[in-house]
Amino acid sequence: MTADRRTDRRARRGKRGAERAARPVSHRRRPAVRGGRPLLALLLSGFLLVGVCAATGIAWDPLGGTPAQNATARGALPAQPTGPGSAPGAGDPGAPQPEQSPPPTKGAAAKGNPQGAVDSGAGRPAGALPFDMPQPAALRSGEAGGKLVFAHYFTPYPLSLDNADADRDYYTRNYLNPDGESGKHGRYGGLLRDRPLPVAPKSGDWEYANLQQEVRTARAAGIDGFTLDLLSLSGKNWDRSNLLMAAARSVDPAFKIMLMPDMTSLKTDDPRVLAEALATLADASAAHRLPDGRLVVSPFKAEAKNVAWWTEVIRILRADHGIRTAFVPLFLDFGAHSGEFAPISHGFSEWGSRSYVGQESSTRDVRRAHGMGKIWMQPVSVQDARPNQGIYDEAGNTATLRATWTRAIEDGADWVQLTTWNDYSEGSQFAPSLHNGHAYLDLTSYYLTRFKTGDWPKIVRDTLYLTARTQFADADPTGDQSLLMSLRKGSAPARDTVEVLSFLTSPAAVSTTVGTTRSSHDAPAGIHAELLPLKAGTSGAHVVRGGKATAEVDLPYRVDHAVDVQDLQYYAATSGREP
Repeated sequence: MTADRRTDRRARRGKRGAERAARPVSHRRRPAVRGGRPLLALLLSGFLLVGVCAATGIAWDPLGGTPAQNATARGALPAQPTGPGSAPGAGDPGAPQPEQSPPPTKGAAAKGNPQGAVDSGAGRPAGALPFDMPQPAALRSGEAGGKLVFAHYFTPYPLSLDNADADRDYYTRNYLNPDGESGKHGRYGGLLRDRPLPVAPKSGDWEYANLQQEVRTARAAGIDGFTLDLLSLSGKNWDRSNLLMAAARSVDPAFKIMLMPDMTSLKTDDPRVLAEALATLADASAAHRLPDGRLVVSPFKAEAKNVAWWTEVIRILRADHGIRTAFVPLFLDFGAHSGEFAPISHGFSEWGSRSYVGQESSTRDVRRAHGMGKIWMQPVSVQDARPNQGIYDEAGNTATLRATWTRAIEDGADWVQLTTWNDYSEGSQFAPSLHNGHAYLDLTSYYLTRFKTGDWPKIVRDTLYLTARTQFADADPTGDQSLLMSLRKGSAPARDTVEVLSFLTSPAAVSTTVGTTRSSHDAPAGIHAELLPLKAGTSGAHVVRGGKATAEVDLPYRVDHAVDVQDLQYYAATSGREP
């Protein structure tokens, strides 16, 4: 590419970025559309699932739902992918794929799996955390049991879409690959930049087994349940919602699923239709209820319908189904709607900001909710980068995760929602992923324990968390990507940093390598975040005390100046886990 062509392209991108910046975009805005629509199961698994669902009382129609009903859309977006859940064809993981299709060689898929990481679903290894995690009973009883932590579950992105090996499965071929799904995601460099930590193909009812595995992983982290994003009332996402209810009950009867009808996606104006769907899911014992038996319903963007509409949903649930409701609406604009919704609400929540600045409003929101006699569910997040919308927030390595947890703890939130467990199209996942491993989930367990118990856990082993991007914030991709992400209004400024977050039993020196630059810093006992300038190459760190290394961590993904696809997510690694 000539210098003139590169200059022209940058000028065009700069104009597009200025136009995007000129449009007000809410920090609390959910995506307009979500790429693909995952396929629920292969036909054989569907037959096996009939028996499971019959035993649990769940309606099952493996072929039900039209492509429109199966959509995960939240509005219109050009070049809607065909993806899983759509009519069978080249974009359907259940359909035969062309043998001549080349493996992906660029984008997130090109980074591959350098350590051959596979999520076996085994429990946390001894020594994974800097502290000793309390037993589940201790986190679920007494005052700790009243401080609930949920993770927002997004049905389009389960552990596997097609039960294939990770090097050739649907995520790799079509979501991480800019040329995937017949090039429908080419203009933004591919639908995703990360994916669930790969799982080995399973025999039998593999999707049910994978959902059970996700429940076990969340439970081991101290999470009380999932908030289930109900994207549709029929089709593939609805089927997977029902299956998750059964999986949760089979793994742990105490693990609860909070129903969250998504009002940016559900296409019904009839309160009776929604009430009947909620009643169907409420039949499952995993449905989250208060101790007094009320079913918790927490609609996403509740303000999409007025108070009279929701009052009718609540009335129908009681009159026709005998279900009393604890209504906990989640708003995109809490301040504008809390007053009118207060008479019908048990509590409130908001989607929240995804940058470490601007978190001060949380204190005001909690106080307002408590002043009305309502509970507050605080959003806690790690980061947000959305290639298909051309926006991202500056998360500041782990600064956003730590800031949002701090607000939940210090402001006295009643519940927490991790936003999200597995929405990879937002880059907001806490779940174990290919590029983050278990790092963010392990960090969350530390803050979760403080939130629930009221005491900071004692650090009993040195542990390091290392985070960095694999490219510089102003990198100009050399590939065919035409839509680039720009900072969302109100975000912290972009930065190019490596963060070494240390949890130490006593003061020690921390030696670091960033590219070819070697350095060392003294870190105190407890938690300390050290920022280093991002350099080309890989990064690593190790703790030295008394001349001996006690903990070490490497981030295996290389930072380059020249990149093919824009990727502004932070990658993470922890010394508490084997590579």
